[in-house]
Amino acid sequence: MAFDQTYCMETLTAATRPEADSGEFIYAFLDAYGFPKATITQVRNAGQRNVASRKDEGHVALKNWLYFMPVRQGESIHEALQVLADEDEPARHNCRFRVVTDFRELTALDTKTDERLEVKFGELATQYLFFAPMAGLERTKHFDEASADLKAAAKMGRLFDRLKEANEFSTPEKIHSLNVFMTRLLFCYFAEDTRIFPKNAFTKVITEASGENGEGLPELLAQLFRIMNQPEDERPADLPKHIEQFPYVNGGLFRDDLPVPQIRGKGRRMMIECGQLAWEAVNPDIFGSMFQAVVDEESRDALGQHYTSVPNIMKVIRPLFLDKLYAELHKAKGNRKKLEALLERLTRIRVFDPAMGSGNFLIIAYKELRRLEMAVFRALQQVSGQQEMFISGIRLTQFYGIEVADFAHEVAQLSLWLAEHQMNTIFEKEFGHSEPMLPLKDSGNLVLGNSLRLDWEDVCPLVESAEVYVCGNPPYRGASYRSEEQNDDMDVVFSGFSKHRYLDYVACFFWKGSQYIRRGGELAFVSTNSICQGEQVAMLWPAILGLSVEINFAYQTFSWKNSAQQNAGVHVVIIGISSAPVSKKLFQLIDGEWRTKEVFNISPYLLEGGNAVVFSRSKPLVGSSIMTKGNQPTDGGNLILSREEKDFLLKQEPNSERWIRKLLGSQEFLQGKERWCLWLRSADESDILNMPAVHNRVMKVRDMRLESRKALTRKQAETPHLFGEIRQPVNESYILVPRVTSERRHYAPVGFFDSDVITTDLVQMVLGGTLYDFAILSTQMHMAWLRLATGRLKSDYRYSAKLVYNTFPWPKASERQRKEIERLGREVILARAAHPDKTMAQLYDPDKMPENLLEAHQALDRAVEKLYRDRPFRDTAERQEYLLARYEELIEAERATKAEGGKKPRKVATTEG
Repeated sequence: MAFDQTYCMETLTAATRPEADSGEFIYAFLDAYGFPKATITQVRNAGQRNVASRKDEGHVALKNWLYFMPVRQGESIHEALQVLADEDEPARHNCRFRVVTDFRELTALDTKTDERLEVKFGELATQYLFFAPMAGLERTKHFDEASADLKAAAKMGRLFDRLKEANEFSTPEKIHSLNVFMTRLLFCYFAEDTRIFPKNAFTKVITEASGENGEGLPELLAQLFRIMNQPEDERPADLPKHIEQFPYVNGGLFRDDLPVPQIRGKGRRMMIECGQLAWEAVNPDIFGSMFQAVVDEESRDALGQHYTSVPNIMKVIRPLFLDKLYAELHKAKGNRKKLEALLERLTRIRVFDPAMGSGNFLIIAYKELRRLEMAVFRALQQVSGQQEMFISGIRLTQFYGIEVADFAHEVAQLSLWLAEHQMNTIFEKEFGHSEPMLPLKDSGNLVLGNSLRLDWEDVCPLVESAEVYVCGNPPYRGASYRSEEQNDDMDVVFSGFSKHRYLDYVACFFWKGSQYIRRGGELAFVSTNSICQGEQVAMLWPAILGLSVEINFAYQTFSWKNSAQQNAGVHVVIIGISSAPVSKKLFQLIDGEWRTKEVFNISPYLLEGGNAVVFSRSKPLVGSSIMTKGNQPTDGGNLILSREEKDFLLKQEPNSERWIRKLLGSQEFLQGKERWCLWLRSADESDILNMPAVHNRVMKVRDMRLESRKALTRKQAETPHLFGEIRQPVNESYILVPRVTSERRHYAPVGFFDSDVITTDLVQMVLGGTLYDFAILSTQMHMAWLRLATGRLKSDYRYSAKLVYNTFPWPKASERQRKEIERLGREVILARAAHPDKTMAQLYDPDKMPENLLEAHQALDRAVEKLYRDRPFRDTAERQEYLLARYEELIEAERATKAEGGKKPRKVATTEG
């Protein structure tokens, strides 16, 4: 059963009130977290489920979960918890949570995460998530970022800008030279702070061997770089000591003899300032992406959203491969043969980032695998009981990447070297020795090129002995933001697809990656959440899942904010895909904390449930009223009137009053903006000629339409007195639905109007919509479907008739139930009417919604949800899971009806209730 968080909080609040019976607390506590009634009854009756030896003192112990101990007031609950933590009984029964209370305060220990809770007894409900793992919602580990990277990136960025001021970089060759120069500086700064070079040697040479205005500095640096490319035994014998002290680097970093840019006095001072930073504390992985955002001017605004912090990288690589490797380590402890097998497995792992940028995913993966390897070495020492000599078997050549940008590719290679040195230093501190940093070795299999035009198997072959994991944060790029070259990439990747350019660019990597791993392997990418919403789902995911791959883990939507120079706030998801059946984990952000639960399947909408996909349709799934978009004026503004224009026209033409109608689009409906229109649908030629001012406006419409490039618009010039497209009902009311609504709203505002109020094409109309229809569309259930099925306009929701309304799985309702829903819908309308001074946008602002309106909606929500099932829904995700399952049932029933040659009934089936 799903964890009902509202019920949990309400139950804990009631159980911890001052007047509550403390003897009943533990039973209410177990009930709050969904323990079966039979278990609670057993505990109450001192049955076998309570394995505590001191039941008579109020102790409760449930195997694998909980040890509860009440103490008398005046005793220290903190000392009691420490005593409990040291006792054998809770450990023997594997009680994860140890809880102690004197019913004034409560303290608890989660032995799995080693987290401690201290809270006033009456405030326990505010901390209910601490015990949520008992209900299947697991907390996940958090990783913090460092700040030294930010200072280094900022200073190097300013130095880069200064070099551009003093030099001309107009050709690709010169730009490449600058890129290489910057990566060489980065290496030298890092090397002089981490014992690769003598301490501060590089900065000291710049300070002492060049003039204050930069005299001789380019020549000095050129000489240093040439020397670093020469083995010691091939160097001139008469080298000055300040040059000779620098070792042979190799690895290709200083191989090419490239020009050094001109550096003046300010640039020299900035270089010296850069050398004074604490480079030993800089993470090359994070630095690379931030540095890239500083250097690549064309991408400065966009790169912020693709920079990936350590905590966010860990969200990808932990469930992709790290967690399972650590689980294997846990099982292997104490068994030398299994530990050695794990070490051998680590040498077979291949990590591949096909959109690597400056390599941060690869570097973090490398460092984490090295840390895991050291943990295996420690476990081996515990088995043997003695200090052993270990050498790392993890090589940079196990890491593969593709990057299209020259500078990012250069930084990625450099960053891998620096990461290797960092890990070797850590290794040496613990195990007493490490491999020398210099000369540099191969820095991974990193390819410069367009990932979407290359064969990934040529870059990272899928050989039987290798265990391949694909990961990264590819560029997102919606249709409005792509270059022509990127559109061409999509044409190549999605050859044979239709409408593929409506997909985000990141979809290319999911499609190509899924094809790549289907012979064996797993992948996980960060993506905008739009590929798991609206029309893109139907375009992409049936094809991917048709490759016999599965979504094996996913992080639901969260805001992508970090410490990059451009701190982007896009909404993203993380999706893992496997070619082999594995346990599936869904990560959810609940009250600001990540929780995970195992599920039977993860749908393309990143919900627990089947793989049903919502396809747009021209007619409603059930026999509901028809929705169409509003009327389209195509009038050049000549049939539309502001209040001032309407008043002026009435002064000129009093007879025009009968032809003026109130006009509603999204702005008018939501913001209370007033507009009118000339509605001449039933007017004949003489009517218009008798109103010269109106006739003048009509002629302007004709002229505007005749000048159009569109044949249809020119055809409409034949009837210039009419809106270009008319869908307005004649003698029946309709429901108005804005085509765009804010994501902040709990409810999408809709309205009831008669046919005299004219709409624009910025709204949808439910023709002949009933009060029952209005009520259903005004609920959380319908809003949940809107959030699931619709596309986005920026961060707002676009209401689509074909994708939202026509696919909505309406509930079954008897006549009696429909009348009750209509009554509650009328209450919503009356609650709105009680606030005539407020616009619809103000009424539905979640921070300002009037209490009576909120209560009316909530009462309607409860009644409508009961049409679907008796038990209340926990949250939006659970509503969406249920609605998707009902949608799938309705689609299957529709297919069965068609297969039998029958006709689908006009109205929804009803049941008496």
